[in-house]
Amino acid sequence: MPVSWCLPFLDRSLQQNARQYALIVLNQPFSLPLLQRLWNSTQWHCCADGGANRLHDAFSELRHATSERDLRTTYLPDLIKGDLDSLRDDVREYYASQNVEIVQDDDQYSTDLMKCVFALEEKEQAEGSQYDIIILGGLTGRLDQTVHTMSYLHKLRKRRERVFCVTDDNVAWVLDGGEHIIHVDHAYMGKTCGLLPVGIDSTILTTSGLEWNLTEAESRFDGMISTSNHLVPGEPVRIKTTRPIFWTVELRVSALP
Repeated sequence: MPVSWCLPFLDRSLQQNARQYALIVLNQPFSLPLLQRLWNSTQWHCCADGGANRLHDAFSELRHATSERDLRTTYLPDLIKGDLDSLRDDVREYYASQNVEIVQDDDQYSTDLMKCVFALEEKEQAEGSQYDIIILGGLTGRLDQTVHTMSYLHKLRKRRERVFCVTDDNVAWVLDGGEHIIHVDHAYMGKTCGLLPVGIDSTILTTSGLEWNLTEAESRFDGMISTSNHLVPGEPVRIKTTRPIFWTVELRVSALP
């Protein structure tokens, strides 16, 4: 049976059932509307080091100082964690004054993102719970950080069901080997999408619901890659892959319901 994918954390009209979501905010730009949508759709919130600067500053451009203060106190993370080399002093002081837990972890063999995931897994073990992870950021900025994010998502798929990367332009996640059906809401998804064979030698792809479908086509990094493909309006996307592959689709934040 195909694995079914939908994105209830982006669409409030979708029933979320019993799934719980954890939001990890990275030190990369994002819009306030996207932050608010993801924050209000998630149950646990963590800032990876300088991600706390981004969260704090997200409300700075509001016209009224009172609104800025009120919103900032509404969007308080459960945890700020990392080596804290990017966390500004004023931001640290503010969140400490709001009783936000701030944990410095100087382990040089794990990134700030990894440290936040480890913290979530400790929480899950203590609670006997399971969260789907939404990473805000990770696909923009420095190339080495983007590659790390993609590499880490590949590793996480071995022990976690669903991990998504979301930016103002994209939503991306790893599809494991097998069959998948992706339910697309064209109201807020742009038409452009891609299947990226990153982290594998090659895979064999068969698709439907795309403008340029593939049939038993080999995809590899030094060969054919399906980029700048287009969604077909009104159709779900079906993908069959022999190996794990990145699926990415364009996001239009301004059109979120």
